[in-house]
Amino acid sequence: MVRVYLLSFIFLTLLLSGCAPFTNYGDGYSSKSVNSKIEYDPKRKPNANTSVKIHTVHKGDTLYSIAWQYGYDVRTIAAWNHLRQPYTIYPGQRLNVRPKKSYTAIEKPVTKTTPKNKHSSTPKAKQKVESKYSKNKKIRWLWPTKGKLISRYVSGDPGRQGIDISGRKGQTIKAAAQGKVVYSGSGLRGYGKLVIIKHNETYFSAYAHNNKIHIKEGDIVKSGQHIADMGSSGAEKVMLHFEIRRNGKPSNPLKYLPK
Repeated sequence: MVRVYLLSFIFLTLLLSGCAPFTNYGDGYSSKSVNSKIEYDPKRKPNANTSVKIHTVHKGDTLYSIAWQYGYDVRTIAAWNHLRQPYTIYPGQRLNVRPKKSYTAIEKPVTKTTPKNKHSSTPKAKQKVESKYSKNKKIRWLWPTKGKLISRYVSGDPGRQGIDISGRKGQTIKAAAQGKVVYSGSGLRGYGKLVIIKHNETYFSAYAHNNKIHIKEGDIVKSGQHIADMGSSGAEKVMLHFEIRRNGKPSNPLKYLPK
């Protein structure tokens, strides 16, 4: 009798299990996966644009100021947006300022070449000076102003990417080295009236919170030249905020300035 009941139980169990549908969806997913809250779509691909951020160009922006704002080398931003020198941009233009996942290395943009039978619109004297500073391998840095060092560079701290030097309003701010002015304005939040100088393809310097700026974009400045007056634009006190960037990344100015 026990044997009969046992056989009946096994037969009933097999019959019920045969009624339950089973669907294999591949990749280890079965009917259990379908009934769960996890949705699986084998054709779905990750969104390649999740790491891309767009910057809308405003009046007064330059590609150099945008690169400075997002912490990239200007050549990198240019490559992501297929821009060629002299990196002309216009208000309303939308630029990628974060790399796509497809980028595996920094690309260098293709630069325009001047045909041999044509003359450049840039004066020869200016070309000569610009060529000289752009090829400098070693830069002789000078302190941009006199005063008390009130804040030092801290690696990784967005609020301390340079040094702060206190002084009086109207005090002379000098170019820390020879170079070309690539930005002069007040479009970068937190910097007030700002000057950015390109010293070569690797090094740039910035001078923030000025009261008055004495140079304009495109000017070639000499080391120690009076470029601005100290002020408190964009700051709570009168001071100079000074930065040096190497390949677009903040670097400790005290490593370069004379002791």
